[in-house]
Amino acid sequence: MELKAVKVEKPEGLNVIIGQAHFIKTVEDIYEALIESSPSIKFGLAFCEASGKCLVRVEGNDQKLRNIALKNALSIGCGHLFFIAIEEAYPVNILNRIKNTSEVCSVFCASANPLELIIAQTSQGRSCLGAVDGFSPKGVEEQDDVLWRKTILRDIKYKL
Repeated sequence: MELKAVKVEKPEGLNVIIGQAHFIKTVEDIYEALIESSPSIKFGLAFCEASGKCLVRVEGNDQKLRNIALKNALSIGCGHLFFIAIEEAYPVNILNRIKNTSEVCSVFCASANPLELIIAQTSQGRSCLGAVDGFSPKGVEEQDDVLWRKTILRDIKYKL
């Protein structure tokens, strides 16, 4: 077995959700969960089949985001992996809907940070072991940082 780090290629600040699911109807069910979550959401979704023709299935309502999802799904190359690129919504708006989709087994990350996925390569194929999400901590939050955090949550309308 060989371990690899695969960098997620996306524009800075673009939110993505990456996870593992199963079954051929995953694409349709995740699509429905996304579109029902917000009337203004834009997204691209790619899902890697793990049997049969082993195709990457691609859906979404925004071609640019579909292309980002497809490019990353092909580069990551793990069976049953799904990759969602979203705009006009945050993962917090849709994550529970995704996790409650019958086919979804797990979610590795939901982030706008720079990402690397830890991939195990075997003679059979690839598996995602987890995600490196952003960077390591550089200190402890101080009072000014608390004020900044509380202000930004109110600025983006997540707190009153």
